[in-house]
Amino acid sequence: MKRDLQGHYVTISTAGEKAQAFVPAPLLFLHDQPEPTPVLLKAALAHVQFETIHPFLDGNGRLGRLLITLLLCEHKVLREPMLYLSLFFKSHRQRYYELLNHVRRTGDWEAWLDFFAEAVVITATQAVETAQQLLDLSNQDRIQIGGLGRAAASTLQVQRVLMEHPIATSGLLVQKTGITAATVNKALGHLEQLGIVRELTAQKRNRLFSYTRYIDIMNRGTELPGSDA
Repeated sequence: MKRDLQGHYVTISTAGEKAQAFVPAPLLFLHDQPEPTPVLLKAALAHVQFETIHPFLDGNGRLGRLLITLLLCEHKVLREPMLYLSLFFKSHRQRYYELLNHVRRTGDWEAWLDFFAEAVVITATQAVETAQQLLDLSNQDRIQIGGLGRAAASTLQVQRVLMEHPIATSGLLVQKTGITAATVNKALGHLEQLGIVRELTAQKRNRLFSYTRYIDIMNRGTELPGSDA
C-alpha cells in the first residue's frame, strides 16, 4: 500500500501482477491458476478450449489431441506418452464434433466429460491389453530362439532390439547390439527361419526387416469404421 498525492492509500501492483494480466486465461488454467484442477478434468477442458481457440492455420486437431497426452505426462499420470485418444475420437468422429459444438453453443460440459472419460477408459484398457500381448509374444519367441544352441545368445540380442525397433535395417541392429554385421546377419537368418522376422527389401545392402507379429499386434483395432483394411 502507498499514499497518493491526496493522502489516500492505494494498492500498487507488482511487476508479476502486471505481467499476469497479459497471460491468456487458458494458459493460467493449465498452470492451476487460480486453483488446482484434477489432471484428467484439466485435459478434457483444455482440449475443448484449444479446439475452440484454433490458434494455427493448420494442425490444430493434432496439437489439441497431443496436448492431452502432454498434460498427463507433465503431471506424472503417465510415465511415457502411451495414451493416444486420436483413434477413439476418429472412430466416433460425428459424436466428437457434436459434443464440441454443444459445449460452445450451450456451455454444457457434462456430456463431453462423459465422452472423454469413456475415451480414456477404453483407450487405456486397449493399451494394457496390447502391452500384455507384446510381452507374451516376446516370451514365446525367446523360447523358440533358446533352441538354437550356440547361436541363441546373439539372436536374442537382435530380438531384444527388434522389440524396441520392430522395423529396422541390419545396420541399425549392428549399431544397437554392438555385435558384428556377420553375426547380426546370421541371427536374422535364424529369425527368418523361425518365422519371427521378414525381410521387406530383398536386396543385398541396407536390408530392412520387420518383426511381423509385433507389427500385427500394434495394428489390431486401428482400422477406422468403413475403411478397406
